[in-house]
This record gives sequence, C-alpha cells and structure tokens, in this order.
Amino acid sequence: MIELPEKLTITWLRDHYLKKSLDPEQVVLEIIRRAKATARMNIWIVRPDMDLIRSYLERLAALDIESCPLWGIPFAIKDNIDLTGVLTTAGCPDYAYLPAESAAVVRRLTEAGALPMGKTNLDQFATGLVGTRSPFGETHNALREDLISGGSSAGSAVAVAKGQAVFALGTDTAGSGRVPAALNGLVGWKPTCGAWPSSGVVPACASIDCVTAFSNSLNDCLVVDKVVRGFESSDPWSKEFPALSARKPEMICLPEKEPEFFGPFAKEYQAAWDKSVAKILKVFPGTQTLDCSILEKGAKILYEGPWIAERWADLGGFVESHPGSVLAVTEKILRSGEHFDAASVFKAIHELQAIKAETKKLLKDVVLVMPTCAGTWTREQVRQDPIGKNSDLGKYTNHCNLLDLCAVAVTSDCAAENLPFGITFFALAENENLLCGAAAAFNQFMTTRSLVYH
Repeated sequence: MIELPEKLTITWLRDHYLKKSLDPEQVVLEIIRRAKATARMNIWIVRPDMDLIRSYLERLAALDIESCPLWGIPFAIKDNIDLTGVLTTAGCPDYAYLPAESAAVVRRLTEAGALPMGKTNLDQFATGLVGTRSPFGETHNALREDLISGGSSAGSAVAVAKGQAVFALGTDTAGSGRVPAALNGLVGWKPTCGAWPSSGVVPACASIDCVTAFSNSLNDCLVVDKVVRGFESSDPWSKEFPALSARKPEMICLPEKEPEFFGPFAKEYQAAWDKSVAKILKVFPGTQTLDCSILEKGAKILYEGPWIAERWADLGGFVESHPGSVLAVTEKILRSGEHFDAASVFKAIHELQAIKAETKKLLKDVVLVMPTCAGTWTREQVRQDPIGKNSDLGKYTNHCNLLDLCAVAVTSDCAAENLPFGITFFALAENENLLCGAAAAFNQFMTTRSLVYH
C-alpha cells in the first residue's frame, strides 16, 4: 500500500484512485488506525469504525468515479449534524437522539461518493469558540496539545489537521467554522447563510446558523461547496445562490484601526499580522483601509443583545427538564437569554437592520481582510476564565453571520513554531465569487512563495 501523507487532499486521493494504486478501504483502515492512536486528543465522539463505514464503502462499486467528485473521499461530521443511524449528541449525552435520515448536507455528500468517518467532538450545543466545553473531553490542538483547538467545531478541524479526514463539516454562528481553522492551520469555508441547507442540524441560532467545511486547501472546500450548494425544500432557511465562479475583486480593504491581539502570544500574532499585511499589499497593490466600527457594533448584538434568546428558545425546554445534564458554563450562557422580552428583540432587529444597510454600503464590491483570531491560549488558561477568553476569540468573527456576510479563513505565515496564524476574507452575501477570487489569489502567492523558498 502507498503510504498516506500526513495531510490528505481530494486531488491526491483521486489521482491514486484513478491510477488504481490505492483503494478507499485501505484509506479507511489507515484513518481508523490514526484515530485510535490519537484517542487521548478527544477528536471524536463516534470514532471511525469499519462497521459504521462499510455500507458506504460497498456503495462505491455502483458509483462512477468520473461523475462522482467525492468518490471514496473520507469526511468527518460535527456531532450536531445528523448521520443516519448514528446518535446525534450535540455534545450532551442526555440530549442524544437517533436520526432516521441524514442531514441534507450529509446526504448530498454521500450521494457524491464521500465516506462519513464518524461524529466529531464540539463545544456543547455549539456554544463556544474554545473546544473545551464538552463532557467528551477537551479537544487538543493538532499542533500543540497544551493549546486550545478552537471551537465549537473542535473535533472537525483537528480530524482534518491530523489526517483523519480529507474535509470535515462544522457549523458557524459566531466563528465556529473559522476560529478552529486558524488555530489548526486549515482553510475554513463559511458560505453565505442559506446557500448550504441546514436541515438535520441541531440549531444554535437557527436564523444565522451556517454549515461549513474545513480542509487543507481552498480548492477542496470549493469542491465540497459545489456538491452541497443548492436550495433544499425541507429547510425553511434555504436560499438559492448561484454556483461559484471565482472573480478577483477590484478592491481589497484592511481595517483602518490597527487590530488588537491578546493572550500569551499577542506579540507573535501582531508580527504575523504585519507580515500578512505586507503580503496582501503585494498581491493587491491597490489595497485601501476601511472604518470597520460598524462591524464591531454589529458583533456586540450577538451576545450582548437578545440573539442569545434564540438559543434559549431552542434549548431552554431541555435545560429546564434535564437539570444537571448541561455543563455549568453552557447553561449559564444559555440562561442569559431567558430574560429578554419581545420589545428588546424588536429593538435589536431594527438596530441590526440599520447596521446591515450601512455594511452593504461599506462593503459594496469590496473584500475585507481581518485577522481570524485575536489570540490563543492554553487549555488551562481557558479553564481559569472560560467566558472571558471565549469572548476575546470572537472579536473578529462575531459580526459575520448577523450582517449576512460570507467568509473564508486561510493560513498565512506561522506566528511561531507550531503556532499557525490565519486571516479571513469577508464579502457581502451576493459576492461569494469575489471572496473566492481574493482567497485564491492570496493562496497562489503563498504557494509560489513556498516553492521559491523550498
């Protein structure tokens, strides 16, 4: 058998499948071995197992590899997304249920030949950006186990980073599809809300939830996007958005105000951001700056305003009827939403609508670049201050879904050894093609530079 690389991509696997130098069962067996070897990292809730995967492997014989873009491609599923016949826990054992059918995104992926490996660990009920709020254990960072993995899509990101999936599904309400990408050296693709169906997904804030993908390359995320994108009649939040066609934007912008960084690696993050800015200026010479204060104003509404009540509306009944089943930190956050009245909700909706109108003017035909994370911490530091540290992680992510933006988190130069640093490209919902064009241009520059220096 050909030795599998540490990090897997669709292109590499398909090339070997087409040459018949590798078969999917060999890949699955190696992933099962890798998952067992890293069990202490708490990546999986339902770990890769041949009994789970075999039926999907057997179906490949009836599928044409040429017409199935994900034929034999292993993927991981965040455990708030349904997979037929496998418990969905959302990170809470007492909440678990057995879905009769897979979520729409999972169904579309398996129909294209993708192989579900298992269900990954997460911050309970997708409430958190740290990856430490799980009764199934804290998910370790893929590169430095003392550091947080980021969340809430913790296990999904680390599964990809540790070569246990080619891509993984996450969800994103406040940054859960982007923060773990940055902290584990991955690409995190967050499409426009509604472009991917969310039926069969345990809601956090249903009105702004989004299914996302992690991978080792932008191209892999876009292959997944092409398979998953499209209107879904079973999903009341689904919308019809056109297929992506990358187009380089006429204008790239950076925040006018110098970003702030926190935590034990603040200086390293600042230096990495400065280097990233220098690269952006080389790729996009006409780069300008924008006053992003309106985005900060929008971000504050998510957790300081009544949107937290949407989480309580979905989960409050369970919390009340199952005392002791929910982690203390998760329950505290959820309960902070039970005191908002209808008037405060409508007041916030009206305020948000005005902010969205200003954002549309600000980002018209523009792609904005910001740091993905303001810092990172050790898992011990987060234990000492679970809410404060989590809040800091969302500094440059919380605004995105509320303001109806699409985003892609990509890697830049490392801040230090085994300490990746990421930037995020943002665009208006209707400008996903500009987002793709900008990220692809930056990725090409980074790839060319890497080839030159190595």
